[in-house]
Amino acid sequence: MKRIISLLVLGALIGGCTSYDSGELVGVPGRKAYTEPDPFGMLFIPAGSYMMGTSDQDITWTQNVVPRTVTVDAFWMDETEITNNEYRQFVFWVRDSIIRKELAVQGIEDFIMKDLEGVPYEDDNGDPIIDWDAELDISKDREGNIKQIIEDLGIYYSGAERLSPFARELNVSKLIYNYYWVDHNQAAKSSNRYHVEYSGGNTEPVVLYEGTVVRPDGTVEDVTSRASFLNRDWVAIYPDTLVWVADFTYSYNEPMVNMYFNSPSYDNYPVVGITWKQAKAFCRWRTNLLNRVLARSDMQTVQDYRLPIEAEWEYAARGNLDHSMYPWGGVYLRNRLGCFVANFKPLRGNYTDDGSLYPTRVGTFAANEYGLYDMAGNVSEWTITAYDPSAYVFSDDMNPYYNYDARPDDPPVMKRKVIRGGSWKDVARYLQVSVRDYEYQDTAKSYIGFRCVRSYLGAN
Repeated sequence: MKRIISLLVLGALIGGCTSYDSGELVGVPGRKAYTEPDPFGMLFIPAGSYMMGTSDQDITWTQNVVPRTVTVDAFWMDETEITNNEYRQFVFWVRDSIIRKELAVQGIEDFIMKDLEGVPYEDDNGDPIIDWDAELDISKDREGNIKQIIEDLGIYYSGAERLSPFARELNVSKLIYNYYWVDHNQAAKSSNRYHVEYSGGNTEPVVLYEGTVVRPDGTVEDVTSRASFLNRDWVAIYPDTLVWVADFTYSYNEPMVNMYFNSPSYDNYPVVGITWKQAKAFCRWRTNLLNRVLARSDMQTVQDYRLPIEAEWEYAARGNLDHSMYPWGGVYLRNRLGCFVANFKPLRGNYTDDGSLYPTRVGTFAANEYGLYDMAGNVSEWTITAYDPSAYVFSDDMNPYYNYDARPDDPPVMKRKVIRGGSWKDVARYLQVSVRDYEYQDTAKSYIGFRCVRSYLGAN
């Protein structure tokens, strides 16, 4: 008790007089407690342990699930799957950023950052720094140079590629998002760690990195600094709307191609036609979007948004109901009124018996005990976890994690990523919380979407 009182007195003295030095270990003064803002549209999932694995017989004899106890840390999870309209915010942001950059490069001063004296800021390459807060309303009929620059940029289809004379159509090939990410797996290798080399005398010690890094494109690079573990990725981010035709042979789904992502009637439906890499890019953009706003208020950055690891997804889907077969806890697919409780392929292919032929509006069916909607059915969901039939055997029992960001020339077996939850076109077995499936990271499907998670900061 005396020690605590002494520390409080010393802390007060240091806080009132920064030059005071007691000679005692009291920590760094002036550090303020910080709590991350609660993320909008997300629910808190507390840390806990559960029996991960099959809750029913393995009728397909896949033998890729070994029941065992695992523990996951606390995290936030989206209440619903990412919707068309939420993903459209990402698409429009990329569109606007491309336009803003071009306007700044072309010397349109309204889109260039300036100091208090009106002098434009420039980066290390001499290029103007973009003012991301400048108003850009492309719905207005722009005049003069701005209108011409936007047309020359090719952000909208024109000429023979333009299908409708009444509406502007985005040139989806232009919508490319580039971002940076740190390869922690490469950096964690003992062969790639830095060390201090000192030759003696009056020379200064030198920090050296030794080892090699394999880039996502397959190139091998010698480690020279921490920057060697920084990778850059370019991702075409527009959803593949043609999946509605590509996924089904001899089936008329053209109306979904034209309307599912474009019509406001589907704004609150889960986005589909998204690859694993596109979902990752969305998470990175979402992180940067929030951090940019927090920086204006001199607030610290938040934990990254990301795809859930497989163990997190199953833990959240169970809703704190141990050994449950489905997210709602029971073993039946109908409620007491005889209505189906999820959107899937019931009976012998009577798609509409649950109320919907295709994906339905998010949150249509009841949530689980954590308040999460559509953890079974509607659309399957990407996880960050790479698929391996024996992953439950070799992965850790604390936040079990196995990931591999496959390169383009890797064999298909290396590109498999775990998907969970079953979808509107799947039979009931895939709705079980423990059933694993996979899809390839560079493919998009009409029945796969995603939701984001964010690790919880601090004690829970």
